[in-house]
Amino acid sequence: MVQFQARRWVQRMAQTLVAGGLLAAGLAQAQTGPIKLMVGFPPGGGTDAIARILADKLKDPLAVPVVVDNKAGAGGQIAAQALKAAAPDGNTLFLSHDHTISILPLVVKNPGYDSARDFVPVAGFATFVNGLAVSGGTPAKSMAEYVAWVQKQGAGKDTVGVPAPASVPEFLVKVIGQKYKLDLQSAPYRGSAPMMADMLGNQIHAGVGSVPDFIENQKAGKIRMVAVLGDKRQAALPDVPTFAELGLAGFEDVPYYGIFAPKGTPQATVDKLSAAVAKVVALPEVRDRLSAMGLTVGYMTQQQLGSREHAYAQTWARIIKDSGFKPQ
Repeated sequence: MVQFQARRWVQRMAQTLVAGGLLAAGLAQAQTGPIKLMVGFPPGGGTDAIARILADKLKDPLAVPVVVDNKAGAGGQIAAQALKAAAPDGNTLFLSHDHTISILPLVVKNPGYDSARDFVPVAGFATFVNGLAVSGGTPAKSMAEYVAWVQKQGAGKDTVGVPAPASVPEFLVKVIGQKYKLDLQSAPYRGSAPMMADMLGNQIHAGVGSVPDFIENQKAGKIRMVAVLGDKRQAALPDVPTFAELGLAGFEDVPYYGIFAPKGTPQATVDKLSAAVAKVVALPEVRDRLSAMGLTVGYMTQQQLGSREHAYAQTWARIIKDSGFKPQ
């Protein structure tokens, strides 16, 4: 009798394990596509361009279409909230840089999401730097010339565009103003594309944003970057000095780009997506295009991206606190 019961128990356990395996396999295969790759900014900006480069190539290793979905507004907050609400099946992803993932939760009281609780990192693929660019309507070709121009033309006052409110670029405007004893006021936009449009139209004299936001118009001679953050000059902008070279140190920790999925996405699905990102980032044509945009390309595993996200948030939590900024 005991032997019979033991045999029945083993059979039930085997059936449970098989069922569990089938369930896990089913979850891993739930990703049927097309995959929606959300971007928190409007078409035409740097993040949108980056997403379209990756989406075009990710369709091959994933064997399903990958469609860029622009959910612009509130510095990526709308897209982040949409990711939180999405089914954790691998069919909805979010391509974002540091602002929405690490910075917004520090400066907004109720962003509607918690990055650590509501999202799971999939893979990182690049880092980049922010910088200050002047519009074609100013004669400045260097930081010193821009400072002198503002002092003469605007009595020490100027308005500087930033891609989003309460962003790293907005904090940099404040720091730059303090460093050079200028009264610089931020003009927040809904993404880099409208900010760039106003810079090209000379509606604003300067802007702070990422190198990918500025690089094409910099190459065309329509704007001029005069300084960048980071611990070394950028390969795409070898003639542009770092702020550290100009005496503004302490901002060497560079932001990142990564892809995120809703919390609860099966690990097998995350692994599949991460492996696809690794393959795409390794393609010479992709690396060349992203590098030409001013990115430092490099694949980050799920764990590496998570660590990068956490470390960056800690760095800026201290900077934001020291600035006296209060979450809105």
